Amino acid sequence: MPREVNIYEAKTHFSKLLALVKEGEEIIIAKAGKPVARLVPFREQPEKRVPGSAKGKITIAPDFDAPLPESVLELFEG
Repeated sequence: MPREVNIYEAKTHFSKLLALVKEGEEIIIAKAGKPVARLVPFREQPEKRVPGSAKGKITIAPDFDAPLPESVLELFEG
């Protein structure tokens, strides 16, 4: 659950709040009890995915869509 602080408290204790955010906590800054901003930890953007980068690393069996054995189907029918 995020911690909520008012604007005055956020200005007064900004460094302390940043330390909490650095530890993973989320801080909601509110004005007159209504949220106006959120402080969250900065996370590096993951590298962009490159289509086809797994080519040759994955194989799919020719019978991957074959019907399941009766013994397995019975488990679903319970």
